[in-house]
Amino acid sequence: MRSQSTTRRLAFACAALATLATAGAAAAQAQPTDEQTLVELERAWNDAFYKKDIEFLDSLLAEEFVATYDDGSLGDRNRELELSAAFNQRVISATQEDFTVRVYGDTGVVWFTLRLVGLRQGQRAEVAFRYTDVWVRRDGRWQCVSTQSTRIGRR
Repeated sequence: MRSQSTTRRLAFACAALATLATAGAAAAQAQPTDEQTLVELERAWNDAFYKKDIEFLDSLLAEEFVATYDDGSLGDRNRELELSAAFNQRVISATQEDFTVRVYGDTGVVWFTLRLVGLRQGQRAEVAFRYTDVWVRRDGRWQCVSTQSTRIGRR
C-alpha cells in the first residue's frame, strides 16, 4: 500500500507532466510549419515586389538564383532585382491563391497561381500566372534558388 506522501508525489508528477505536455503542444502550435513559412515568404515576396523593397527581395534570392520567365527567357539574381526595381505597371490587385507546398528535408517546392488586375492603355486588364518556386533552407532560413512562371490567361 502506498503512503500518502508517495501518492502526493505521484499526483504532483502526473500534474507536472500534463502541464509540460500542454505547454509543449502549445509551443508546437505557435511555431509555424515549413509549409506555412514558405507560403508567408511567397506572400511577402509579392508584397515587397510591388513596394519595390529591393533589400528584402535581395535577402530572399540565393546567389545562384535562376528565373524562367513566361516568355521562356532566363534571368539571374541581378536581373530579377533589376526587373523588380524597374517595374512601373499600374497594378490594382495581385492575388496569390491555390498554394501547394511540398518540403523534402531542406528543400521546398511551392506552386501557386498569381492573378493580376491592372490598367493597360486605360482599360482594365487581367492576367494569371502559375508559378513553381524552389526554396532551400540554409543557415536556418529559406532562400529561393529557382522560379518559373507560365501565363495561363489574359482578358
